[in-house]
Amino acid sequence: MLAVDTGIVEEWLSEFKTLPEASISSYATNLKDKSALISSLYKVIREPQSELLEPVCHQLFEFYRSGEEQLLRFTLQFLPELMWCYLAVSASRGLQNSGCIEALLLGVYNLEIVDKEGHSKVLSFTIPSLSKPSVYHEPSSIGSMALTEGALSQHGLSRVVYSGPHPQREMLTAQNRFEVLTFLLLCYNAALSYMPAVSLQSLCQICSRICVCGYPRQQVRKYKGVNSRIPVSSEFMVQMLTGIYYAFYNGEWDLARKAMDDILYRAQLELYPEPLLVANAIKASLPQGAMKSSKEGTRCIQVEITPTSSRISRNAVTSMSIRGHRWKRH
Repeated sequence: MLAVDTGIVEEWLSEFKTLPEASISSYATNLKDKSALISSLYKVIREPQSELLEPVCHQLFEFYRSGEEQLLRFTLQFLPELMWCYLAVSASRGLQNSGCIEALLLGVYNLEIVDKEGHSKVLSFTIPSLSKPSVYHEPSSIGSMALTEGALSQHGLSRVVYSGPHPQREMLTAQNRFEVLTFLLLCYNAALSYMPAVSLQSLCQICSRICVCGYPRQQVRKYKGVNSRIPVSSEFMVQMLTGIYYAFYNGEWDLARKAMDDILYRAQLELYPEPLLVANAIKASLPQGAMKSSKEGTRCIQVEITPTSSRISRNAVTSMSIRGHRWKRH
């Protein structure tokens, strides 16, 4: 690491310690625009032997538990890179070099599984009903649905899936490693709209590395440094795909496409049905023209939404229409 990067990080470490309480909010707002600092912090995280790694991890944790939303997001943007560094060191059986990273990951996890009162949180996710239109689909495009008694009884009902409560962890082991990392990636995905481009790039790159290290495709990708296979869980791969799907349409098309192909490659080798289903669904929904394009820039999802204004103007029930209607007597 260059002396310039070291100086930037050391100045950042000392600056926050002397910051008065009243200035934290303005400091947090301006922090995300310091691209030189963010680049230097990535270099520190990528060097497990760096003397600055431990104080950097400690300060990132102080940011996370400060309660300031901007500081929390600042720490969150480094989460993919921190996960990769921890998994890479674990694969090389050098756990003694990842103690500060493990402590940071555990600290964020233990903070996220409880609410402000210290009670265990239970997350809920509502699965929408296909019988109601959304920005992703129209019920009429699915085809005719038979109105059976069972279908009518389920019409309009929303299914709610719960996650938690999650147990607190004092250390990462081979048994609970991906349970913790999957939850952390879920927290990262919940803040995807606030993540800068460099964080999305890091996410795509580490997803590719995790999936191909130790396999023949690693030689194709020309990834160096870690040659051991990194175990992954099916749930963790699904969370990776969630972030990659966002990256597709937010400026990282090429990196996201490469990452998705690598996840599909690994899911096929592991015979994991969930990531196979999600990855193939994402691949099928991508516009084919854009898949072959090498142009950079942000792309958007094109959807057709049934116009409602004209339908309302034609079929609206008014007082005049009610007066003019002749009720039929049977």
